[in-house]
Amino acid sequence: MLSDRFGQPISTSSETARTAYIAGCDCVLAAEYGGEAHLRKSIAADPNFALAHAALARERFLMGDLATARAEAALARQLAAAATDREASHVNALCLPIEGRAAETLAFIRAHVADHPRDAMVAAPATSVFGLIGFSGRQNRDAEQMEFLESLRPHLEGDWWFQLAYAFALEEIGWLDEALRWIERSLAANPRSGYGAHIRTHVFYELGDERTALDFLEPWLARYPREGIMHCHNSWHVAISLLALGEVARAWEVYRAQVHPGGAWGPSLNVATDAPAFLWRASLAGHSTPPELWREVDAYVRRSFPKPGLAFVDVHRAMALVAADDSEGLATLVSELQQRAAQAPTGDVVPRIATGLAAYAKGDWNAAIATLEPVLVETVRIGGSRAQRDLVAHTLAASYLKDGRIEQARKLLTAQAERTPIIPIAGLH
Repeated sequence: MLSDRFGQPISTSSETARTAYIAGCDCVLAAEYGGEAHLRKSIAADPNFALAHAALARERFLMGDLATARAEAALARQLAAAATDREASHVNALCLPIEGRAAETLAFIRAHVADHPRDAMVAAPATSVFGLIGFSGRQNRDAEQMEFLESLRPHLEGDWWFQLAYAFALEEIGWLDEALRWIERSLAANPRSGYGAHIRTHVFYELGDERTALDFLEPWLARYPREGIMHCHNSWHVAISLLALGEVARAWEVYRAQVHPGGAWGPSLNVATDAPAFLWRASLAGHSTPPELWREVDAYVRRSFPKPGLAFVDVHRAMALVAADDSEGLATLVSELQQRAAQAPTGDVVPRIATGLAAYAKGDWNAAIATLEPVLVETVRIGGSRAQRDLVAHTLAASYLKDGRIEQARKLLTAQAERTPIIPIAGLH
């Protein structure tokens, strides 16, 4: 029997199907463009290869093509009946979130990797700041992710995918030197990885070295296909680095060409959050953000996510409503979020952030401070990275400054810049 790249037996006798499957899975794991084509080649060589159908379903799901994802998931489930127990379990793990059963998925993944710790395609959905743990709504999600990855480390430490996932987790808990060491190893093995480039950029952002981040990412991104899943978000990193370095005109060029709705190409989750995040940062930095740009973002978020429920998107939806001066829309959103708070994994964090952002936009600095101060420590629950959640801290700092509380602003910004490790990790010094 043939095996995948991790040495796990796979139910196909076609060398062509195997080779294309491995290439397709690597594209999914790396955010490298071309996964769909490789996986379709695998399926063409062996139409009964359940794992290839499941991997294609995962790739299409990540790209926001839900119709194709669901069709491939259904076919993968049918074909998995003739596969091995591991493959059937693998298929189930990848299909559950596509079928709208995300709440069941993490526990299933944990059980699967306990038996098959080298099954990276199954482990991957639990990792990263947008993964099942990252979007769990739990306050301790970063420690939980480190624990999950530590259980895989003895089995996958030498693999570039594990190295990038581990580097991102280390970066999020503040172990920046270690994170840089791990991501450099990963990129040395797979320099085309969109996730790897992204994580290296995050490390330099956290180190306060925007110039190194930009000098690396801008030429790297010029070689990355526009259709790649990370093109929009890595472009956002270029834009905010330029903004931080005072290259404002170039920042706006990148935003308009590669981040804003109509210019960006990528999953709606990225466009709906990166666009308002750039505009809000620009506004905090004192730059004009024309109302039509905010209305454009608001319309895009409404189309892409007609109902609230995903906390990370809802915070950015609130941003757009606040900046577009849609007080009625904001009141409706906050009311609905408050009604959901008792059942939501994030509790009432999102409506509290939205209320604080609204107070800031109205110039009510006291109300903004009173709302954002206590919720700041809970922003981890909305998901996303520390870099993305900095918007809340930066808004609070701006409120301090506008209210004349200079020392409080200085303390907050100093704490943000220092980024001391937030949890200890055995073996790291």
